[in-house]
Amino acid sequence: MKKVILLTASILSFIGFSQKKDNKTHQKIEIILDNWHKAAAEANFDYYFNVMHDESIFIGTDATENWNKQEFIAFAKPYFDKGKAWSFKAIERNIYFSEDKKTAWFDELIDTQMKICRGSGVLVLEKGLWKIKHYVLSMTVPNENVDEVVKIKAPIEDAFMIQLKDKD
Repeated sequence: MKKVILLTASILSFIGFSQKKDNKTHQKIEIILDNWHKAAAEANFDYYFNVMHDESIFIGTDATENWNKQEFIAFAKPYFDKGKAWSFKAIERNIYFSEDKKTAWFDELIDTQMKICRGSGVLVLEKGLWKIKHYVLSMTVPNENVDEVVKIKAPIEDAFMIQLKDKD
């Protein structure tokens, strides 16, 4: 009976330890993402771009905004140089992990100057540091307003689609 109790206690403490470790990793990702958004609001260029992986991709709200890290730096630097890039604050976030805990992906609703947007992305753990490898920023559109939005963006995006097709 003592062996069963000891075994059960050992298993429960191991499970508890594993959950605490997962919670700690989850909290790390939360802090990294919150600080990353804060760095943009405070124009902390070095922090903002050091959190991004060297091979990262940033996809913005415009159909033309699909940048590797160096392209994104070139786009963003003038905003950071002015003392404030953009201000995003998470209002809801879901974080998920690969089985080996070396990859995390997330989706978030964020309060921005564009109102509510959605961010989603992937982080990778390399040499003990989490780095943002991929980030997608999307504007949300209430379903009842989709037709109005499509009318506004159709002329611009129709022309862009023609350019994309001409590349082929």
